[in-house]
Amino acid sequence: MLLTTGQAADELGCAITTFRRLVQAELLPGLSRRGVRVMIPLPVVQSLSTREHAALDRLSVNEIAVLRVDTAQPADEPDRNWLGFSASLTPEDLLKALRGWWRCDPASIAAGGVLPVTLSGYVVAVLTGLERWERNSEGRHAFPDARLAGYVTDLTTPTTTITSRMDDDQRLAELLLGTRLASHSGGAIAYVPTRTAT
Repeated sequence: MLLTTGQAADELGCAITTFRRLVQAELLPGLSRRGVRVMIPLPVVQSLSTREHAALDRLSVNEIAVLRVDTAQPADEPDRNWLGFSASLTPEDLLKALRGWWRCDPASIAAGGVLPVTLSGYVVAVLTGLERWERNSEGRHAFPDARLAGYVTDLTTPTTTITSRMDDDQRLAELLLGTRLASHSGGAIAYVPTRTAT
């Protein structure tokens, strides 16, 4: 059975534009076209709807930052060609596309030790190596030493690529990639508690 993007969004309880980002980021397999409509296999949608939430309570800090991105768009910048996420980007391009420049509290990001990257509420990449940051003239920050611990190439399984050889990076990537992680913010960076209030 095939669903339209609207039907798939209804099944997941999200806006059509939110679901379309997953399609545009090339994270969903088995898509087909019926005229101008993109059709999604029902098992793909069911897999997304039953995805576990990120086990943030397994982290040793009380709060982490979350980078909320859009699908990859060409960037007219000297140090990178893309801004945002796409499963088809190389690890090198993906790291450059994700490591800055944002309005944020860089010390809070560094203190968390990990920066999950979410697209439409799913963790699609994990950044580490956030101890050092730079600030530009617009008051935005970047993390030049950031490492791409891993990223998702197929969100339904999920299928992940671990790109760091450091044990702690690999552990964080395996813990977070492909999970659901809700966050709310007016900008790209949100701050999320890792412990639920009792």
